[in-house]
Amino acid sequence: MNEFKHIFPLGEKNDANARYFIEQSYLAPLTFEGIPFFNVTFEPGCRNNWHIHHKGGQIFFCTAGTGWY
Repeated sequence: MNEFKHIFPLGEKNDANARYFIEQSYLAPLTFEGIPFFNVTFEPGCRNNWHIHHKGGQIFFCTAGTGWY
């Protein structure tokens, strides 16, 4: 994961949401003020099993690497 410059912190292992991922992801809260904003980092090969956030939506910003949807 060191081939890209990370502009956000890596965070901790995302074990609380592990059921939504295949392989390892990491979660770093950036702010809880206004709209909560988190950085999620995916290890190579990690897959996200899309899930619904009933209290709001999700917006993804890809800052490095390649993602498929």
